[in-house]
Amino acid sequence: MPVVVICIKIAVMKIKICLAGATGKMGSHLAKAISESNDLEIISALAKNYNTQNLGEVLNLKTIEAEIFDDIVFALRRKPDILIDFTNASIVKRNVIYAIQEKIPVVIGTSGLTEEDFDEIHVEALQNEVGVIAAGNFSISAALMMKFAEISAKYFPSREIIEYSYDGKEDAPSGTARELASRIAKIKAGENKISSENIIGLVESRGANIAGTQIHSIRLPGFNSSCEIIFGAGAERLKIRHDAIDATKPYIDGAMLALRKVRSLTGLHRGLDSIITL
Repeated sequence: MPVVVICIKIAVMKIKICLAGATGKMGSHLAKAISESNDLEIISALAKNYNTQNLGEVLNLKTIEAEIFDDIVFALRRKPDILIDFTNASIVKRNVIYAIQEKIPVVIGTSGLTEEDFDEIHVEALQNEVGVIAAGNFSISAALMMKFAEISAKYFPSREIIEYSYDGKEDAPSGTARELASRIAKIKAGENKISSENIIGLVESRGANIAGTQIHSIRLPGFNSSCEIIFGAGAERLKIRHDAIDATKPYIDGAMLALRKVRSLTGLHRGLDSIITL
């Protein structure tokens, strides 16, 4: 009897992505990573200067067929499963709120949102029963820094944050520093021996107070992204520091993980460690 071999090819339904900020530094690297994955695909993109052009042609990635739009309303008409935003502080909130109202889960990698913005986003996400993951930093070392800082804040209420970035970064403090300050404030309130109104000299020299923690922003050539938190007590100090040596590589894997997790969530989830086991 002849042996008949039947091969059945099962089509894998890929997760459809709208990538906002697709032609930027992070967006272009993320586009390449998504195009090389087996379970994700970009079906639309948002960018300022390439309206109606093909993202694959702009980035020289032949595996991508996605039209670029200059407004989130048109980009989301392609019905993506997820929006991931790496744009800028001036438009990220509008993009995110609009996507949530369209019941599209969102991954936020853009800096510049305030605590009030995040509160509003959380309420909208709960009302529309969609998930949002927001990370000021998608790297594993940054996630660990956040977790270790939360543990340390229980024992060291006196702390300050110093964050470093390249000289062209416009928003300050960074999203990483804002998120860190917000999270440790929920553990224990910060202590400042001298209040701002009692400072002699320039109040600005003490940095910005966010959620009870002073944050100092450094902008110089030679940095990609670094953040350190210093805890002080009467006879000891503790420093926890994250450094991104490469400008993009530390963040790609974390962003891809967030894309694969966000559809299983409801409401706003802050920080990469909220979706991974540390």
